[in-house]
Amino acid sequence: MSAITVLLVDDHPVVREGLRGMLAAEDGIEVVAEAGDAAEAVAAVRRHAPDVVLMDLRLPGADGVEATARVLAQRPQTRVVVLTTYETDRDILRAVEAGATGYLLKDASRQDLAQAVRAAARGETVLAPSVAAKLVSRMRSPVELSPREIEVLRLVARGRTNAEIGRELFISEATVKTHLLRAYGKLGVSDRTSAVTTAMERGILRPGDA
Repeated sequence: MSAITVLLVDDHPVVREGLRGMLAAEDGIEVVAEAGDAAEAVAAVRRHAPDVVLMDLRLPGADGVEATARVLAQRPQTRVVVLTTYETDRDILRAVEAGATGYLLKDASRQDLAQAVRAAARGETVLAPSVAAKLVSRMRSPVELSPREIEVLRLVARGRTNAEIGRELFISEATVKTHLLRAYGKLGVSDRTSAVTTAMERGILRPGDA
C-alpha cells in the first residue's frame, strides 16, 4: 500500500516541525508539504493532492475554517482534520460545518495523531473526546431563545442600539440588556456580533433579519 500523504497547515514553523517529526516516526504516513496560511494550503493541495490535511484554526488572514472550505472546494476527496488549541462550541461547529472530517487538540499524543490521520484517510470522523462530548451535549440541548430574545437579536442584527431597541419594543434599556445577556449565555458568546453570527449559523435568525 502507498503511504498516506499529509499536508501540515500552521502559521508557526516550530509547530509544523514538531508535527512532521511526530509523523515521521510512523510507518505508512508521509508529510508531503507544509503551509502557513490559507492561500498556501490551497496551492499545496493543488500541487500535492494530499490524502489528509492537518489544519490549524488560527491562521493569518483567512482562518482555518475558511481554509478548510477552500481546500475542500479545490479537492473534495481530501480529508481535513482540524488540529488546534481551541475547543469552543462555536469553533467546533464552524469547522464541522465547513466540512472538516475531524477535530483534535494539540495536546494529542503521537499515537492519537497517527491514528487520527489513518482514520481520516479511511473517511472516518475523528474527534477528541472533549470535542465529541461538546457536540453530543449541543445536539441533546438545542439552543432555545425566547421570542423576546429573538426579537431583540433581530433588531441588533439591523444595527439598532439598546436604547433604540427599548423604544421600539416599549421596554427599558436595562431590560434589553437583560435579554441580550440571557441570549449570550444560551448561545455561548460574549458580544453582540458573535450573538448575531451564531444565531444566523444556528438558523435562529435568517439572512433577511439583518
